[in-house]
Parts: sequence; structure tokens; C-alpha cells
Amino acid sequence: MRHYETTYILRPNLGEDQFTEIIDRTNAIITDDGGTIINLDRWGMKRLAYEIRKEVQGYYVYINYAAPAAAVDELERIFRIDDRVLRYLTIKLADSIDAEQIAREMELVAAEAAPEETEEEAGAAEETASTEEKTE
Repeated sequence: MRHYETTYILRPNLGEDQFTEIIDRTNAIITDDGGTIINLDRWGMKRLAYEIRKEVQGYYVYINYAAPAAAVDELERIFRIDDRVLRYLTIKLADSIDAEQIAREMELVAAEAAPEETEEEAGAAEETASTEEKTE
């Protein structure tokens, strides 16, 4: 398997249900061929740098994954056919990736997300502690 990342832009007027449908279908293509999704990030609605198919905004989705080359070919074939996809870009990050490296990548993604949560929890804990001190 190879390590890839794909960013694609969907039409903004689709609605959350269709966004989810397209993302789920994309994930299914990757996992059905034996691939593994390392990180899926919905960047959401963003203004485009230039007009694409008469659209000035788009819904961005980023996916980091390990998959065989056939899965990427199928994914890009579907993107070319589907009018709801404005643009896509796939980048090969590494020629080969094993299960151990995939696990490390997933831990890294989880570690990056965890500090944000712990900072919020720490702020809430400090507020609670200062409130308790004031009441005593």
C-alpha cells in the first residue's frame, strides 16, 4: 500500500446529507480495496480563489489514507464523473506504508486533536477551582 492525501471540493449548495453521502462513498472506495483511513477532516465551506464552474464557494474535505493504487484510480474516476465534485487533488506521500506506520500516523493525529480538548478542559477546571475558592 501507498500513503496518499486527497483534498476535494464539493458544490456548496448540496446540503449536509449529500456532503455526508459523498464522503461516505469516498471512504467506502478506499476501505473496500483494503485501504485504511488515517485522518478525515471536513474543512467546511470556504471561498474559492477563483470561480470554478460558476461557483465562488466550495465545501472542502481532506482525507489522509493508505491504499493500493487501484483504489486511487477508482476514486479519481468517480470524482471525474460526479458533477457535484468541483475539484480534487491527490498527492502520494510515500511509496509504501506498513501497519506500524499507519498506527503511528493515527496516534499522531489523535495527539494533535487531544491538546485542544485538554486545554479547554484545563480552562474549565481552573474556573471551577477559582469559583470554589471564592465561595469558601
